[in-house]
Amino acid sequence: MVDEERVLAGRYRVGSVIGRGGMAVVYKGRDTKLGRTVAIKILKSELATDPAFRTRFRQEAQAASRMSHSTIVRVYDAGEESIRHSNGEIVREPFIVMEYVQGQQLKDLIAQGPLDVDEAVRITRDILTALEYSHRAGVVHRDIKPGNVMITPEGKVKVMDFGIARAVSDTSSTVAQTTAILGTASYFSPEQAKGETVDARTDIYSTSVVLFEMLTGRPPFQGDTAVSVAYQHVSETPVKPSTINPKVSPAIDKVVLTGLAKDRFQRYQSANEFGEALSMAEAGHIPADTVALTKSEDDIATSLFGTAPEPVNTTEQALRQLTNDDTVTRTQRRPPVVWIWAGVTVVAVIMLAVLWWVVTLPKTSPVPSASRTIPTLTGTTWESAEKALTDLDLLPTKFEESNADVPKGEVIKVDPEEGTRVAPNTQVKVYVSTGAEMSTVPDVANMSLDEAKATLEDAGLEVGSISSGNSPSVPEDAVLETSPEIGKEVAKGSTVDVVVSSGMVTVPDVTGDPFETAKQKLEGDSLGLTVVESPDASCPADGSQTVTAQSAGPGDVPQHSTVELTYCSGESGGGDDGGEQSQGEDSGWGQSSDRRHDAGQQTPGRENS
Repeated sequence: MVDEERVLAGRYRVGSVIGRGGMAVVYKGRDTKLGRTVAIKILKSELATDPAFRTRFRQEAQAASRMSHSTIVRVYDAGEESIRHSNGEIVREPFIVMEYVQGQQLKDLIAQGPLDVDEAVRITRDILTALEYSHRAGVVHRDIKPGNVMITPEGKVKVMDFGIARAVSDTSSTVAQTTAILGTASYFSPEQAKGETVDARTDIYSTSVVLFEMLTGRPPFQGDTAVSVAYQHVSETPVKPSTINPKVSPAIDKVVLTGLAKDRFQRYQSANEFGEALSMAEAGHIPADTVALTKSEDDIATSLFGTAPEPVNTTEQALRQLTNDDTVTRTQRRPPVVWIWAGVTVVAVIMLAVLWWVVTLPKTSPVPSASRTIPTLTGTTWESAEKALTDLDLLPTKFEESNADVPKGEVIKVDPEEGTRVAPNTQVKVYVSTGAEMSTVPDVANMSLDEAKATLEDAGLEVGSISSGNSPSVPEDAVLETSPEIGKEVAKGSTVDVVVSSGMVTVPDVTGDPFETAKQKLEGDSLGLTVVESPDASCPADGSQTVTAQSAGPGDVPQHSTVELTYCSGESGGGDDGGEQSQGEDSGWGQSSDRRHDAGQQTPGRENS
């Protein structure tokens, strides 16, 4: 049991639980050295006791930490921590420190009902972007599901748990053993359900399952047990999403069903190919059928001998692995290995003969007008590029990418590359910049400086200059304002200047002002001070009670300070007002001569004048 005061590796303070899974518990934590919020995933004790798993887990965490992409939850650190169980046994528990992402899991969005088709396509495209990056890095996710996809408040997609599924599958012998760790079998590919080796196309299948669920509100296959669901993945044909959600177009139907092909060679062969098909379907064009690029061993035997070997009882194999039943025996048969190699040799000879025939064909000069040269389009607009390619009888297709170095709307690159000679009607992919990836300045008002720094860094922004400012209400050392202001959209990586409250307010000079005016200035919302009256009968009252002195200021004073204002409240008046008035004043001074002695000495001066 991990308590809230636990610190891992001397720097990661473990906080409250924010998620639980079949293999680990995720906590909200704090990196005390860098002052940022993190997510800490700690493996469950029953998995931590396997030395082989711990080694593989550490290697995969290191591999995942090298991936840095906006659609992938970053892995910052990994390690092991000793923990003593109640029985006195000390166990080394692996942990992973990850980027903390604010938002909600995709499974929670789907639980509210089917998503809009456009939104489902957008989220899928972002998932495929993450997979394309990870596949190039040599990492297959193996556990793509809505529970591993986070959606931020800004609608951005973050894919989690790269490399963890591989650590599990490489230390488990059957699907039945991994099911308890990986969770539901609803997103298994057929090859996973049959216990076969997996590759990047496994992620393609699982992503198609997620897309199906986003469009319809449920996965394509459902059952009471993992065995029944795996059986359907292996042997049942999924329905079209449009039969459940009429808003789904035939083009999207085609993309989903292609991604759910049982034979991995009939699926999309890469995340990029899947994404391109989605773009075509979104534009209303039905993508062409996917053609297998490689034949399986059974396909080779069929082409060589004119007959296919007996099919593998994949249903029986899947059930055997999921139930761990050792009573099922292997009944499948294949052609002898010698036959296969003999067939491969025959095919190789035929291919060499065809190649020799092609090489020895009479060479003819190409017709110059039969090819086109891709022009220089980098830096131009999409409209200009589209016109230039169309004029050359080429087929331009627009793809958008975020790029901080290329202004929004300008061409980043083309595929095939500029200067390449191609045949007419060749598709040319034009990649257009959507500008820098944007981030919203988070609301850090009234936060402490450390909290504000962590929040800004989590939003992909950098803290710039830190200055202080006066405020009547914001506590001392709390954030007063930012520049750019809170809520403004800025490019990720931008610098945000922070103004912190000094706990002071600036008192103006109110001497010479009428008392009521001065009081309103000091007690108003802009200053929030308390005014204490101090009447002065020694100076003449002119009706406005002019302020003659103030106990604080002008200048800075602490918030909520008290200011004493001295103002004229005497009854004497100036000028030749007649003897009757002077007599009255003499009478008044006589009664209070002990308070204002100097005032009593002014009467003779007035009378003489």
